[in-house]
Amino acid sequence: MTGAQIPYKMLSQDAYSSWLGIEIIEAQVGFVKVGMTIRKEMLNSMGKAHGGISYSLADTTFGFTANTHGKYAVSIETSINHIEALEEGDYITAEATVNLQKTKVGFNVVEVKRGDELVALFKGVVYRTSKDWEID
Repeated sequence: MTGAQIPYKMLSQDAYSSWLGIEIIEAQVGFVKVGMTIRKEMLNSMGKAHGGISYSLADTTFGFTANTHGKYAVSIETSINHIEALEEGDYITAEATVNLQKTKVGFNVVEVKRGDELVALFKGVVYRTSKDWEID
């Protein structure tokens, strides 16, 4: 399994991301772009997408990207800035725009967009374990 195949394996084992409707648009070592559509059951009491939805999309992108280097990687700190509200029917994408890997720690910035409009900015720190992803 190449690093670019790891996100597909991860998504196939991720019931939550599958429920969200996340699809992988592009995957390569150090870069993943995913997308999804906001559904009615994802809205909050104000009729806008719950902040956890864009957070989940960004977090999934972060995890997929961090693992493309071939080691099991787990998040140790994340944060998000919500910039624009999202509506039912919006199609949003998330992509890793910064991917810096050190020996055991990695840093990622993920941009969440609606078309070309930045709607959220996510930052994450990941710990890379010594466990390799198995090659199929």
